[in-house]
Amino acid sequence: MYKIKFGTDGWREIIADNYTVENVTRVAAATAHWLLNSTSNCTCTVGYDCRFGGKMFAETTARVLASSGIKVYLSEGFCSTPMISLANTKLKTFAGIIITASHNPASYNGYKIKASYGGPAVPSEIEKIESYINYSELPVLKTLSDCIQLGLIEYANFEALYMKQIEEKFDVSKLKSYAPHFGYDAMFGAGQNVIKALLPAASKLHCDFNPGFNNVAPEPILKNLMEFSEMINNNPDILCGLATDGDADRIGFFDSNGKFIDSHHLILLLMQYLTKYKGLSGKIIKSFSVSSKVDKLAAHLGLETITTKIGFKYICEYMITDDVLIGAEESGGIAVKGHIPERDGIWMGLLILEYMALTGKSIETLINETYDIVGAFAVERYDLHIEENQKQAIIANCKANTYKSFGPYNIEKTEDMDGYKYHLGNEEWVMIRPSGTEPVLRVYAESKTSGKAFEILDACKAAIL
Repeated sequence: MYKIKFGTDGWREIIADNYTVENVTRVAAATAHWLLNSTSNCTCTVGYDCRFGGKMFAETTARVLASSGIKVYLSEGFCSTPMISLANTKLKTFAGIIITASHNPASYNGYKIKASYGGPAVPSEIEKIESYINYSELPVLKTLSDCIQLGLIEYANFEALYMKQIEEKFDVSKLKSYAPHFGYDAMFGAGQNVIKALLPAASKLHCDFNPGFNNVAPEPILKNLMEFSEMINNNPDILCGLATDGDADRIGFFDSNGKFIDSHHLILLLMQYLTKYKGLSGKIIKSFSVSSKVDKLAAHLGLETITTKIGFKYICEYMITDDVLIGAEESGGIAVKGHIPERDGIWMGLLILEYMALTGKSIETLINETYDIVGAFAVERYDLHIEENQKQAIIANCKANTYKSFGPYNIEKTEDMDGYKYHLGNEEWVMIRPSGTEPVLRVYAESKTSGKAFEILDACKAAIL
């Protein structure tokens, strides 16, 4: 029998296969059970992004919760994951649910659970919810209209709350003045309305409703953003570009030439902006796959770094209990002090834009100034779509310390916090890890240049396949 299991960031499955109204009902019923056993504040926000069936699955979730006596604030329209997390803090709800599969292909949908503090529910709470899932029977539900009439479901505008937060925290006039030099690709995702309203003069792409995402997975990585890259490169007025994923919690960024700037570089820029210009301090919490240059810059700035397993929920645990300046992942998920303990692609993009507007410097200049401190570098990644048995065999080899070198690259040290990171000397490393959300084996490498990083990746790939 199919068993519902949450991955590194929520439960995700293929629509009409294992992601069905019945299974969403089961997960929502387990969430209701968890809420009723955890708090007297039985309130919850529920939203959905631009994926197929999002509104239907969100209404189903809301009805399940409301039928258990839980007060639900249901999104008036599609919204981003950060909007749900922020709404939890503004409406003082105990939990939040966002129907999304984030950056996964259009055939997927999913279910993320957020907590009262405005970030992911911690792993121990997710385990409780999983344990409450009932596979033998489904609850009897009230109709949507009955729930609304009884006051158990109330519609709310989470986007308006989010826009108000931007107006309070940013120099909006500076952002607007820079807007004619700014490009934005929503990837047909839930961030589209914010940039339309906030920066109408910006050059925008894929800012309309298309649940099929034009057959491109809404993950803000270069191979999915070639059209946006060309748009920037062909328009001399655009000095930088932001892309966000399906639920707008991940960031992709481009310079004036349409060159992709990865999260590792953005983390370094944010570290400098928040410390030097905002006067902030705190720990840097980074996932296992983030560049070692983050440690180098942190040492330069006098900041402590802590490395976690991959999955923002692990970073969030530090952000809600410790003094954290930045929590960041390699995959484009970044959170900062002064906002919510949640990844937010739009928020990070606006911070970088504000940094450029305030200093009058291009993104290229800011990166070169960073290289003066930590040295030039590149981190690249292969996603290997291989059979499960082959993937497991490779991981077994990693566990057994089978690999001593990858072509000409000798292994000097191995870390196995989450996957296997092989240090090769000269500030170079390669890492092997199975994805927690997709049937993929990820291989990462860091070196001084992109070309050298790909050479390491190729050597690793040849050794393991």
